[in-house]
Amino acid sequence: MASIGADLRAQRLVTLLGPGGAGKTRLSQEAAEAAAAVGGGWPDGVWFAELAPVDDPATVPEAVLTALGGRETVVRTTADGLRAAGDATAADPLARLAEHCAARRMLLVLDNCEHLIDAAARVAETLLAHCPGVTVLATSREPLGVPGEAVRPVEPLPDTVALRLLADRGAAARPGFRVEDDPEACAEICRRLDGLPLAIELAAARLRMLSPRTLADRLDDRFRLLTSGSRTVLPRQQTLRAVVDWSWDLLDGPERAVLRRLSVFSGGCDLAAAEEVCSDGPDTAPGPDAAPARDVAALLGSLVDKSLVVAAPAAGGEMRYRLLETVGEYAAERLDEAGERAATEHRHLVSYRELARTADPFLRGPAQGKWLERLELEHDNLRTALRRAVAAQDEQEALCLVLSLGWFWQLREHRADASHWAELVGAMGPDPFAEPGEPVPPLYVTCTEQPPPMTPEVLAEARRGVHLTRLISITDMAEVHAPETQRRLRAIAAAYADGQPQTCRGPGFIVFFAILMTGEFDALYRTMNGMVARCRELGYEWELAHALQLRSKIFNDHPGGLDQATVDAEESIRIFRRLGDSWGVAEGLTGLGEVHERRGQYGLAAEDYREAVEQVRELGSTGQLPALRARIAGALVEAGTVGDEEGEQMLRDAIAEAEQGNTDAAIFGRLQLGVRVARTGRTAEAREIFEELMRDFGIRSVVMFESLMCGQMAWLDTLEGRPADALPKLRKALSMAGDPLSTLAVPQLPMTHLLFAAFARAGLAAEEHAEPAAREEHALRAVRLLGAGEALRPSDFPITSVERDVYERTEAWVRGVLDDDAYERAYAEGGGLSLKEAAALA
Repeated sequence: MASIGADLRAQRLVTLLGPGGAGKTRLSQEAAEAAAAVGGGWPDGVWFAELAPVDDPATVPEAVLTALGGRETVVRTTADGLRAAGDATAADPLARLAEHCAARRMLLVLDNCEHLIDAAARVAETLLAHCPGVTVLATSREPLGVPGEAVRPVEPLPDTVALRLLADRGAAARPGFRVEDDPEACAEICRRLDGLPLAIELAAARLRMLSPRTLADRLDDRFRLLTSGSRTVLPRQQTLRAVVDWSWDLLDGPERAVLRRLSVFSGGCDLAAAEEVCSDGPDTAPGPDAAPARDVAALLGSLVDKSLVVAAPAAGGEMRYRLLETVGEYAAERLDEAGERAATEHRHLVSYRELARTADPFLRGPAQGKWLERLELEHDNLRTALRRAVAAQDEQEALCLVLSLGWFWQLREHRADASHWAELVGAMGPDPFAEPGEPVPPLYVTCTEQPPPMTPEVLAEARRGVHLTRLISITDMAEVHAPETQRRLRAIAAAYADGQPQTCRGPGFIVFFAILMTGEFDALYRTMNGMVARCRELGYEWELAHALQLRSKIFNDHPGGLDQATVDAEESIRIFRRLGDSWGVAEGLTGLGEVHERRGQYGLAAEDYREAVEQVRELGSTGQLPALRARIAGALVEAGTVGDEEGEQMLRDAIAEAEQGNTDAAIFGRLQLGVRVARTGRTAEAREIFEELMRDFGIRSVVMFESLMCGQMAWLDTLEGRPADALPKLRKALSMAGDPLSTLAVPQLPMTHLLFAAFARAGLAAEEHAEPAAREEHALRAVRLLGAGEALRPSDFPITSVERDVYERTEAWVRGVLDDDAYERAYAEGGGLSLKEAAALA
């Protein structure tokens, strides 16, 4: 209101522009009265000319003159009625209007100009030219196009205002109605009705008989549902359909064609996509609705001007075009009536399949950031294209889309999308891994290098690829351990046992993860070495860097593998830097940081992680940031660069960021936080953190994770003075630590459990009320466990600061019970135990 008032004081023609039902009429009335009340400079008053009932452009000046009281009253507003009355006054009503207003200083509101746009523009232009004291406030669904016009868009109501309107009108329809009783349904009503006041008022009237939830659920049939019982409003405002019909009827054939075809988009589109999808297809018959591609831009601009299409710049500055949901529902009905749905949806599918197929190679190199943003922006359209391909049982189009989007989904951590679509599309064809078979033939091209139709060889590999994509998106490890999944994993490993070229590229490289999940580590090392060698042989640079990165991570977790892990990580980073691949550089630096942590070089690790953060920021892939920040915090604390308090705050910040979407980072960060909190004596808070972690992520349960958490909870038991409670947990933890995945990923985990078991035994030995013999036995066991843990720990897995603290406290407790000779004998005995014997001793 204030902004419109300022416009009216600065400009002589202001047009309120917006879609039907946006509240332009009421806003114009209140804004005009408010502007006049604060001294707008219109001593001759505010006058209101309602043009909606006028059906002939030639009679617009007469209708305005009648509203101003400058002629005899006109009862009839049809063209004949206005002409009859006009004959009695003047041959040129526009001149008479100008003469009437010439000496007056007033504000004239011209309401509902869109169906008489040229005539309304002539009236406004004439008054501006010949009546210096007249200011015009117009409402319309498109600009008048008069020089000097100031356009003020009337946007949909903000959420809070829309809810307030629904609350007011709902209470009038049903006394006692409150938005607070079902805020979620009320918010959905306002959102799905695009914040349009008229639509919300019509919906509020239905609250007399429907609950908010029922009303929200029925909005798919909004045009039948939302009608008004009021007989005092104009017919075109008595139903939601009539509001949109009014705008539709003002369009020409090509505008209608483009508008109805826009309904197939999800989340809007850019101009190029609109030109591809909304233009006439090759099978479109010529006619009055013809919309060739060269005309779509102009037609789209016209629809924007008429408030039927919303245009807004995207993050990169390019304009995007979308329909309000109500207009979209209406346009979709018109698309069905025209019999164009199948053809238009197919053009949409082809357009977005080509976008995904074109983008995929660019996700590996210097342009990956730009293309990631492009795909993210179009993700709703890409999902819609996939849904239509699946519904149409067009397997090859669906395969092409899934395989083109697989790397995008992985980079942006859209695991749910990858899992959902790969499962649906995989079910469209035969299962390539249903039975163990012969090794698959080599394929030297990607499955998406060419658009469908696919050759038989490419189709067979695409079917295998979509099943591999489903595999990499599994998050529930209980599914991985299921017998059927393990059988499939072995079938996949056998199919690619010859190291075919497709294993170098996505999704073929996922065979690496298939073998990893079987726990067959000899095969895993052979496969990784073969992938590196094959990439070098074929000259696949990006694929070589990726294979080196994967191999580095495996060797980093392998006793004796640090040197090879370092060499692989450094070469991977060099290649990715040369290729300009920020994701690859960040991943390589993360791997190198892990190597430095393994060597106890925590300062270097923190530097690696910090540079990885810069690479990720440059890429715009913020999902990786929380995990990196948590790693930086851990490394700095271990290095002694920051204290526990500062490190704790860094972890809390990383966790808060991670919980916006990065589940893995949240797990890692919360685990680290619990450890830091416990070290400062707040064991009750640490226990809450660990228990919440197990509740939230138990469904993802990897045996390794469960074993790790059992050990952490046992450590807390001993810290809290309950070492007897710790021992059963440690027995369970040690029983699970021999799981193949645990052995590969955390080979030092059993030794950590042995250390915590020694801590618990030492705690029992330190209990002064216990029998001396029992205290001595606990102390001897504790020392043997210390000796076993140290002897069994791989030499290149350094002890952490937490473990060092536990070791020192254990030693201090037991030396208070044992003399030096007894200590040394027990320690030496423990050093000769196997892991199985040491676990039994615990």
